[in-house]
Amino acid sequence: MNYITDDSKIQGQLLDRFIKYVKTWTESNSEKADSGIIPSEERERDLAKQLAAELTVMGLQDVQITPECYTYAWLPASKGFENKPSFCLLAHIDTVEEVTGKDVKPIIYPKYDGAVIDLQCGVRHDPEEDEALALAGQNRETIITTDGTTLLGADDKAGVVAIMTAIQYLVENPEIKHGKIEVIFSPDEETGHGMDKVPLKLLKSKFAYTVDGGHIGELETECFNAYAANVTFTGKSCHTGSARKGGMVNAIFAASHFVESLPVKERPETTDGYQGFIAPMDITGSIEKATVSLLLRDFTTEGIECRIESVKALAEAASLSFGAKVEYAFKEQYKNMKSVLDKNPSVVENLLAAYKESGVEPVFSPIRGGTDGSRLTELGIPTPNIFTGAHNFHGRYEWCSLNQMSKATDVLINLARKIADC
Repeated sequence: MNYITDDSKIQGQLLDRFIKYVKTWTESNSEKADSGIIPSEERERDLAKQLAAELTVMGLQDVQITPECYTYAWLPASKGFENKPSFCLLAHIDTVEEVTGKDVKPIIYPKYDGAVIDLQCGVRHDPEEDEALALAGQNRETIITTDGTTLLGADDKAGVVAIMTAIQYLVENPEIKHGKIEVIFSPDEETGHGMDKVPLKLLKSKFAYTVDGGHIGELETECFNAYAANVTFTGKSCHTGSARKGGMVNAIFAASHFVESLPVKERPETTDGYQGFIAPMDITGSIEKATVSLLLRDFTTEGIECRIESVKALAEAASLSFGAKVEYAFKEQYKNMKSVLDKNPSVVENLLAAYKESGVEPVFSPIRGGTDGSRLTELGIPTPNIFTGAHNFHGRYEWCSLNQMSKATDVLINLARKIADC
């Protein structure tokens, strides 16, 4: 059934909600989150408060914002369906810090015709360079971009909108039967800490679904194994005029050499699909001490272990080349969720049925990253990921399709129906 995509009035409401959410500044802060501050920025509470107020008006139960800024609520089951399995829907409210999410100015293109779009800051949306945008033009979809000065925030406010609209539709159309549905909107997903303080004591569902994917049809059941690493070189400082052989050990040279020695074919920009990578993200320091921060990614356990050993070996080689001391530390961020989901096939089977009912062809693709669902799956709650219609995440080229966002909402409504039929 197409509840939203066949109703232009509700699509208009969905669009209004999306515009309101993306205009709310919720940029998170990795440095603060890494130090244990959740939410990493108090501004994330602004959207949390909006959502809690809307959920309260809808009539959901136990609406609350936890001290760590998780918005939680649940929709009671339809009468006679109280014993059906409950499930949880999740999306995150924060946006990345690499490109500002402040003062977002969305531009709407109704029935986009596939023309090149030129925006500020030299941002150009060219369908010849963006296959998904070209398809949106062929289908005359309504798309939303920024003005080029910021990101859009469709990652993941498109997911938030889809969940909120689906819940509201179920409330307003009680003839659609469903079991209990829990909702969680999380802070700090983009910092990698979205599930650090998730209120598991509140969560009663045994399985869940994140709505944090991209192009229509994407259904993600596997992701990277992920580690963060810090490699620190310690040198010896002295006056440059007296830095004769052996007198100075420059940690900057050792760190630079280490970065340069990382395999070219294992950079994020040279990999795709199921290929993993080693990504230097930050390099700071001085002659006495220099630190390189990295991300390590691989879809297999064996692969991630090999990358860890590779980093160690290259770091040791760099330290020997320049006479510096080296220390390294590795921290696991999340695991591939595939093995857990394979043991719980009904979670994906119900979702596939909902895709079919919505007229959406599922496309199984690996997540070249992670979601809150990755962490939640690791915590024992199987959580695959659903598309949102957002594209070109984490930058000024981000755009979103209203039609695809509407389809994601239809999938959620049909999912509630299918699970109630179990």
